[in-house]
Amino acid sequence: MRVAGTAVFLSARNDSVPGALLHNLKHNKVLHERVLLTNVTVEDVPIVSPEKRIEVKKLGKGFYSVRIHHGFFETPDVPRALQEARPFGLLVDLDTSTFFVGRETLVPGEHPVLGGWRTWIYTQLAQNALSPAKFYHLPPNRVVELGTQVTI
Repeated sequence: MRVAGTAVFLSARNDSVPGALLHNLKHNKVLHERVLLTNVTVEDVPIVSPEKRIEVKKLGKGFYSVRIHHGFFETPDVPRALQEARPFGLLVDLDTSTFFVGRETLVPGEHPVLGGWRTWIYTQLAQNALSPAKFYHLPPNRVVELGTQVTI
């Protein structure tokens, strides 16, 4: 079933379906009219020029592949980059779009490979990491986090 609006699914990879999309489809059994599969890439240059900032590919049936490029001196701002997608025929209304972010919660296994104290330190560091919603400057009232538990 398709519902009105735009869904932006953030993914670390651009060669696979985002986990948040799969979870949303599995649990809610709906897709938005427009689905943006969005990937942010940090390049090996300090600053990416505006004309090379964004790539948009129309995949068909309301799906788009969006790649946002930033330099290592720049702070990624996904909403601002999506506003720059207008020349590619992609008009995104940030006030009505929903941003889906995947979250992984690390859970120690019965026999952790890293050992007890290393596993504890690793899970603590992961819990204290900045959330993707804040890092990518996503509007807080437009973000949905769908998560999984990963045993380490």
